[in-house]
Amino acid sequence: MGLKERIQAEHNGEPVAAAEDVHLSFFRRRLLEEVDLSELATLNPTQRRARLERVVGHLLTREGPVMSNAERTALIRQIVDASLGLGVLEPLLADETVTEIMVNGPADIWIERDGRLEKVNARFADDGHVYQAIDRIVSAVNRRVDESSPMVDARLPGGERVNVIIPPLSLRGPTITIRRFPQPYTLDELTAKGTLDEAMHSLLVACVRARCNMIVSGGAATGKTTLLNALSAYIPDGERIISIEDSAELQLQQPHVVGLESRPPNVEGKGEIAIRDLVRNALRMRPDRILVGEVRGGETLDMLQAMNTGHEGSIATIHANSTEDAITRLGTLASMSELNIPYDALRDQINSAIDVIVQLARGVDGSRRVVEIAAVASRHRETFRLATVADFAADPVGHERRTTGVFRHYPLPDSLRRRLDFAGEAAPEPFAGTESAAAAPEREAT
Repeated sequence: MGLKERIQAEHNGEPVAAAEDVHLSFFRRRLLEEVDLSELATLNPTQRRARLERVVGHLLTREGPVMSNAERTALIRQIVDASLGLGVLEPLLADETVTEIMVNGPADIWIERDGRLEKVNARFADDGHVYQAIDRIVSAVNRRVDESSPMVDARLPGGERVNVIIPPLSLRGPTITIRRFPQPYTLDELTAKGTLDEAMHSLLVACVRARCNMIVSGGAATGKTTLLNALSAYIPDGERIISIEDSAELQLQQPHVVGLESRPPNVEGKGEIAIRDLVRNALRMRPDRILVGEVRGGETLDMLQAMNTGHEGSIATIHANSTEDAITRLGTLASMSELNIPYDALRDQINSAIDVIVQLARGVDGSRRVVEIAAVASRHRETFRLATVADFAADPVGHERRTTGVFRHYPLPDSLRRRLDFAGEAAPEPFAGTESAAAAPEREAT
């Protein structure tokens, strides 16, 4: 009886569709029969993989079909990946150009590369194999996924963020979304990539050194965390930095950094530590600066209060489509705290706390750019006023679907210029003109 016939016999005579699924399923089962699991437990991950590759190689020599060396190597890798890791997702995780992996079902896998989505040929054999990958993910963080708890957020050992949702909430079967760590670009590298220009680079560095409170704003996947990480490199080494994130992504290089990460509730729905709890606790840790990966709720009020009470130079990110929207969302999120604070008081907090807003956007070609740098020109009880000090003027999108354009610069408003002067930071040349010569465009933000 040949290999395929033996496997079909094990499946009660039901036909098996794909040859690779036939081989993978059969040899994975034979591998489990051959290896000593207690011995594997004593090996480190590298030794464990090498050991399994040798065993699978012997099995293929003994019982496998005739195939080329390339096919044999690929099958060995697939069998070991399915036995140790996340199966067909392992090669995608090993590809550093892939920034997001989306599994919409066994045979519907997409990735994001260079800001563009593309479907890949990789596929799981069936829903059962997807569930096996899910079990490996959630068991590693002591979580579970079932009908009573059909959604979970987790983190892979390499730091990738994972979201899982299964039926009955997901109508297409078990779904996995894996977000890779953003590559830790420096501000010089982002400038070389065209995310911003040299003048904007110099201005942002001066703002960080002058301890300006900054908000990095943008839509999903526009590079907010990447820019925050790049800006943090210019915080002096002698300062104590507290970073607060949902999933640890920042890779700060200073010698005095304390990283805090929120914690979701356990299977009983208890033990949750929210971002707001961490922001409040950070204020008791004698921080010089606080970096918040993203404000999305009542912790916004605590962050504003921290910026107003001696923790200048702090930076946070927020989801918003424009600098005006960022101001509006800050007020909305701050009002979500349990404290019933009047709108006028929230406005005063924002006016006094925020100095600079940096807006990011993603172009039609997947490129990320700083499309505006705005200074908060209002103070105290004034209506919110934003002064644009730099922006990106995009050209019409041509047939090649490429985003091109020019960066424009305007003289700094008096409030920001005085802040830089007081800190001994000179305004970069394009921003150093007098306001009377070419005033920075101002507009109200509701």
